[in-house]
Amino acid sequence: MSISTKTIPDFIGVLASKEPVPGGGGASALTGAIGAALGNMVGSLTVGKKKYAEVEAEIIELKRKSDELQDALLRLIDRDAEDFAPLARAYSLSAYTPEQQAEKDLVMEAALRGAAAPPFEIMKRCAEAIDVIEGFAAKGSKLAVSDAGVGAAFCKAALVGASLNVFINTKAMKDRTYAEKLNADADRLLAEYEAKADAVFTGVKARLR
Repeated sequence: MSISTKTIPDFIGVLASKEPVPGGGGASALTGAIGAALGNMVGSLTVGKKKYAEVEAEIIELKRKSDELQDALLRLIDRDAEDFAPLARAYSLSAYTPEQQAEKDLVMEAALRGAAAPPFEIMKRCAEAIDVIEGFAAKGSKLAVSDAGVGAAFCKAALVGASLNVFINTKAMKDRTYAEKLNADADRLLAEYEAKADAVFTGVKARLR
């Protein structure tokens, strides 16, 4: 059974255990999927309502994007676990001789790149989800606007959480040029989308208070 198809209690139980996966990356992917789904819920409660007929086509398109993002983020739960496995094996390689150490360094570098890729992809998907939720919050049903705010908060948490899983891998990389490029890309996503998620949340909160 894949991690993404576990029951909620089973997922939480494994997450709390000493098993290496799922960890922060998988939890971030799940949180992002939930956030995207909450935005999608706003769309579902908007489509078909006469009051929102003028924006229905836009809402349907936002829902299509949400469907894709939910699926992508759920797949990333398993991909994060799969791409961590080579790194776990690399750490256990022997390094008693210079030759073994050199081989281990090569394997480790490749494994670190592989392990950093899924959380960075999670970050990108969460950024896309925040853009979509921004649209739902602006044009979706006012009766469900609180769900857009919660969705934005969840996607921000997933974005930030996934970034730490990028940075823990880039910190160990010997190729600092590659590492700093990935760090810079992650930092750009954080700078833009933490602020955007906060703006959506603050806007929703202001409409409710």
